[in-house]
Amino acid sequence: MGHQSLLPLPDIHSQRGVSCNRTGQAAAGEFQKILDHSGIVWNCWTGALAHLCVACANALQARSSQGADADAARVRALAAYKDFLTLWKDADPDIPILKQAKTEYAKLQ
Repeated sequence: MGHQSLLPLPDIHSQRGVSCNRTGQAAAGEFQKILDHSGIVWNCWTGALAHLCVACANALQARSSQGADADAARVRALAAYKDFLTLWKDADPDIPILKQAKTEYAKLQ
């Protein structure tokens, strides 16, 4: 499965970096821009999914890096997954993207 099963996401995300088709660091930076301007996405699904995209991109970077870089990317991925899962804590647990995010989060722990 891996992170590619989470993507492609709706247009705003695919246009901003499609994280699994770019380097993890570059994609994470693109999705982080959405989070850094949270007033724009405020209560929109885009903000929540940006956390997931940051997590996916950092997990990709963790798998493709070594040493301290891999460890740092893993920590960032875990934090982003936790943020996403916190935002979706009351969501229907059978939503496929939520189930996949929980699986990927567990793999990183």
